[in-house]
Amino acid sequence: MPHILIGNDDGIYAAGLRALVEAVKDLGTISIVAPSQERSGASQSLTLRQPIFCEHVAEHEWSIDGTPTDAMIVALHKLFPPPQRPDLVISGINGGANMGENVFYSGTVGAAMEAAINHVPAIAVSVAHHGPDIAYEPAAQFTRRLAEITLSEGLPAGMLLNVNVPLHWKGGVRFTRQSKKVTRNVLREGSDPRGRTYYWLSEQQMVDEVDPESDYAAVFGGDVSITPLELDRTHEASIHQLSHWAKLLERSYVR
Repeated sequence: MPHILIGNDDGIYAAGLRALVEAVKDLGTISIVAPSQERSGASQSLTLRQPIFCEHVAEHEWSIDGTPTDAMIVALHKLFPPPQRPDLVISGINGGANMGENVFYSGTVGAAMEAAINHVPAIAVSVAHHGPDIAYEPAAQFTRRLAEITLSEGLPAGMLLNVNVPLHWKGGVRFTRQSKKVTRNVLREGSDPRGRTYYWLSEQQMVDEVDPESDYAAVFGGDVSITPLELDRTHEASIHQLSHWAKLLERSYVR
């Protein structure tokens, strides 16, 4: 039976993770290794200056006092090292979209990225909605079907799937590109009782000129967006375009 490892960035007891577990529980052996509390926006950050505590909280479940990537590293190098590596990693289900530039900040995507780095097929799943009225079950059932296909057909090396499910899914599915920045950062300023300035960081959507081939276009249209993300971020064109700089820079060398 296949072994599916589930992580997230919303914490081990998050509703999205639990809906996912319920949906895939009969596909194989399910293990959960996730942060002990919410670590949204952690990206692929690591804990380097303090220990990472690992607690076995239930059968096949481990709570990690660290980031989503910490949890994945503990899972893949200590709990399930080779040759016990899982057949598939699913990170989610996240509450809130992870589209466009948010893939660089997302702990959900970060955990899946760490799995892909370790040559384990990986999927990051999010519901593109914030608020208490999120229904995770449609996204969970979709992820179950995607997991079945992935286990059967595999994924290309060096990539992962970033999935965003609209709150009101109309049944369509699109393979999309990562959109360019379509939000703007909002900093709300205030002062604490001691007069120190603070800022609350949030984002505001700017929906002008959305690429029709993008993740945002799919979700705005009521379809599931699946974006294959590459691990290799080399900009190939620049290797040739900028290569003449090497000679210019070599001249700055002083013996």
